[in-house]
Amino acid sequence: MSRTISQYLVHIILIVGVLLMVVPIWIIFASSTHDNGTILSQGMQWGLGDQFIENYDRVLNQKGGFSQEITASSMLINSFIMAFGIATLTVLTSLMSAYTIVYFRFKLAVPIFWIIFLTLLVPLELRIMPSYQVVSNLGLVNTYTGLILPLSASAIATFFFRQFYKSVPDELLEAAKLDGANSWKFFIDFLVPLSKTMIAAMFIFMFVYGYNQYLWPLIMTTDEKYWTVVMGMKTIFMSWGVERFSYIILSMIPPVLVVIFLQRWFIQGLFQTK
Repeated sequence: MSRTISQYLVHIILIVGVLLMVVPIWIIFASSTHDNGTILSQGMQWGLGDQFIENYDRVLNQKGGFSQEITASSMLINSFIMAFGIATLTVLTSLMSAYTIVYFRFKLAVPIFWIIFLTLLVPLELRIMPSYQVVSNLGLVNTYTGLILPLSASAIATFFFRQFYKSVPDELLEAAKLDGANSWKFFIDFLVPLSKTMIAAMFIFMFVYGYNQYLWPLIMTTDEKYWTVVMGMKTIFMSWGVERFSYIILSMIPPVLVVIFLQRWFIQGLFQTK
């Protein structure tokens, strides 16, 4: 009996938690389908309206900004490019750095790893000015490369890949050597396939991290054509009416889709970190 009660209690807590996260999003979505007059006179709505196509089409295609040339669709593309680039490069660099630290047994492997790990104590906000100076000196301001490259190294991703590689049996390396596999072939043919769930988990983390960046693209972009969705929330659409709700829903779509498509590998990757 006590076990049944505890199970019901756990499910109730989970349901309440889900509702606390989902209900506000539903209210925003439902309100985004009404006109401004309804929202101003009756407040935010629970039910759907009849302005869905009109509101979302206006948000996607209406030009704004100081130059009146930027649209939400272009900012969505910029945010996707930035997030995808950061996630992809982070996974690649973390895979190879963790592989080097674990399997190339040189004397400074452990100190180098801890130096990398200590960079977690230095958030982006503290190193943003020297990072900007380096990028500016390289002529990468107002470029996708400047948006992506400085954020494409992650100590936490390196840490997770290192822990995963340390759990791989040494017999696998010995078997690869017997098959005549060199270091690169062992990495590509053995470790990368074994790491696909971890890769998916890290890709999701870094995609959301890159997608939600505000301060770095704000400093790195003086040209509006490189503005991101998060920048648009503050600089363009906050003065609009019901369109702001449509904009918020649209801005959530890319990371939600990434999580949905990679959720199975993401969950497996989380279990592999333990």
